[in-house]
Amino acid sequence: MTASEPEFDTLSNLEERVQLAIQLVGRLRQERDAALSEASAAKAEAERLAGEVKSLQAERKQVRTRIEKLLGQIDQLSGG
Repeated sequence: MTASEPEFDTLSNLEERVQLAIQLVGRLRQERDAALSEASAAKAEAERLAGEVKSLQAERKQVRTRIEKLLGQIDQLSGG
């Protein structure tokens, strides 16, 4: 064993660890991008559903008003 062999082993070990770190960073970036994409899609869906709820609430209010008007007319018929 020469003096350069331990240095070579250390360098090889360092190279291996750097490669593993590079792979890990790449995988984490992909996971982050996927999570951001999912979050964006979820936000868009939440906004769509909020709009749908608002529309349904407006429709419900219109129906309630019409029913109240009809009930008022029925009361007038039965009272008069």
